[in-house]
Amino acid sequence: MDVDLVDLHVTVRDRKGGFVSGLQKESFHVFENRAPQAIRVFQHEDVPVAVGLIVDNSGSMEPKRKDVTAAALAFARSSDPRDEMFVVNFNERVSFGLPDTQLFSASARELERALNGVPANGKTALYDAIDVGLAHLKKATPDKKVLIVISDGGDNASRHTLRQVLDTVARSDAIVYTVGLFDEYDPDSNPGALRRIAHASGGEAFLPEETSQVVPICERIARDIRNQYTIAYVPSNQQLDNSYRTIDVTATGPHGEKLLVRTRAGYIASPQRQGQPANSQEKL
Repeated sequence: MDVDLVDLHVTVRDRKGGFVSGLQKESFHVFENRAPQAIRVFQHEDVPVAVGLIVDNSGSMEPKRKDVTAAALAFARSSDPRDEMFVVNFNERVSFGLPDTQLFSASARELERALNGVPANGKTALYDAIDVGLAHLKKATPDKKVLIVISDGGDNASRHTLRQVLDTVARSDAIVYTVGLFDEYDPDSNPGALRRIAHASGGEAFLPEETSQVVPICERIARDIRNQYTIAYVPSNQQLDNSYRTIDVTATGPHGEKLLVRTRAGYIASPQRQGQPANSQEKL
């Protein structure tokens, strides 16, 4: 049967912040626009992931490049050989770090060259870079798709707006993690934008005080990705009316304790998502 599934990647933590494993399907409840939904697919296993590293190369990033590159490589080294990774470098222009003939790589050495391929200068087209990264993820084989965005400023050069990027995130099934290395005196800094983008996708926003904290943050993101539950359901409302549907997921532990759950905030119920034909079997 061809049905439209809403596919969720769910992180569950206890009150101390540790990952909670071993939960069963019955431990979870899913709500769409507050209406309960029946879970059709439930998995908790490490699966291949498509990952885009979206790295700010504007002029203000020059003194931070060493730590940022080390963080991205720490993430790459923790990846699975089956993962498909790519790099998007951006200042006021957006470019791919890998050669034109190579869409993805799982090699830390190739990714290091991709990260160091352009000098740090110019302004910051953050929203354009995220849009390019989300589009490139559509070419990847793994169903699970992630962007990791590292930037030290707000956007001052994009053609896209924050509202457009949030709309694209709502139409995508990608998880976006954002790392903001903000200077408190930077007039373009906009940590709220990074929080909104991450929250909408089910990811997490990090705002470290020191650049040296980026490496452990990327290692934490890697653990987060590898410890998620996959839950899918068929919406009780099957109308593709371009409406935004909110999603809430709750989980309880084996002794009835409430657990902390993070997943995407919602999705847009449109006939076409991420460029797929309207009559195809879609994973929303």
